[in-house]
Amino acid sequence: MDFVDVKYINLISTRFQKFKKVKHNLYNFRCPICGDSQKNKNKARGYLYQVKNNTNFKCHNCGLNISFNNFLKQIDPVVYKKYTFEKFKEGHTGKSFTVEEPKFKFESPKFKLNLDLPKASSNFYAKQYLESRKLNPDNYYYTEKFKEWTNSLQQTFDNTDKDEPRIIIPLFYQNTLVGFQGRALGPSKVKYITVMLNDDAPKIYGLDQVQKTETVYITEGPFDSTFIRNAIALCGADGDIDKWGIGDAVWIYDNEPRNSEILSRISRAIENGQKVVIWPSTIVEKDINDMVLSGLNVQKVIESNTYSGLEAKLKFTTWKKV
Repeated sequence: MDFVDVKYINLISTRFQKFKKVKHNLYNFRCPICGDSQKNKNKARGYLYQVKNNTNFKCHNCGLNISFNNFLKQIDPVVYKKYTFEKFKEGHTGKSFTVEEPKFKFESPKFKLNLDLPKASSNFYAKQYLESRKLNPDNYYYTEKFKEWTNSLQQTFDNTDKDEPRIIIPLFYQNTLVGFQGRALGPSKVKYITVMLNDDAPKIYGLDQVQKTETVYITEGPFDSTFIRNAIALCGADGDIDKWGIGDAVWIYDNEPRNSEILSRISRAIENGQKVVIWPSTIVEKDINDMVLSGLNVQKVIESNTYSGLEAKLKFTTWKKV
């Protein structure tokens, strides 16, 4: 299987339910297009597999059979653009490959200090959702047409059909808007879409607000970071935080001991000498937000379950279920 395909499969794997690597060049998960079986949540009938020089997706529930290129285009148009560009750089486009050469449009990015959008508190549904998660709706924004609004800042979506409302989570760096995440309000194939207006800027939420000389807690999502003292969130895969001036860091991953991607990230962090949180077995909630809603003192739990070195390895071995 093409190494670029493998890279992007791993990149988006955490979005898929029941994702697992069955064997070399074969991956299985619940189909995100049809939602897979509605009667049995444990059934996973979506597959990614190799066909000659390409990777293909097939769902044995809805019957969809398309190339990984087109599958990724449906799942996340932003990641799809990066994928096609990388395939082009590696010479893996054109004849014998399903990926076409990308069309380049060179436009200067439009950086803004503020967002020309209403606060999320001004929309009933956005406000209701955020308040139900104990989040302050005045800290976020709202757009009725996410694709159209995104294109007004930077041409990102070639097709704005089936546009949808989203909560906007801004990413600031040095007091400048450098990107944002759009969180779907209703049912959507992609719950979160991250768009960067400046590819050289850190894909990090809250970087401007933390005290870098103190311990910085790193969560998987922006919402989770708001419940932790001096925290940031990486809006993507693990990043190089050293280059952004963060010294003492604690990595906090979701409480999913059967998720192979999360297990891989925790293991890598421990091997790199990082501090990590290993959740106690008494906690059943998957993420920080759910823990807060259940009434847990999350800050105290995190501080009491932070480990590194050999101790982290031992705790991790006991915690993981795979």
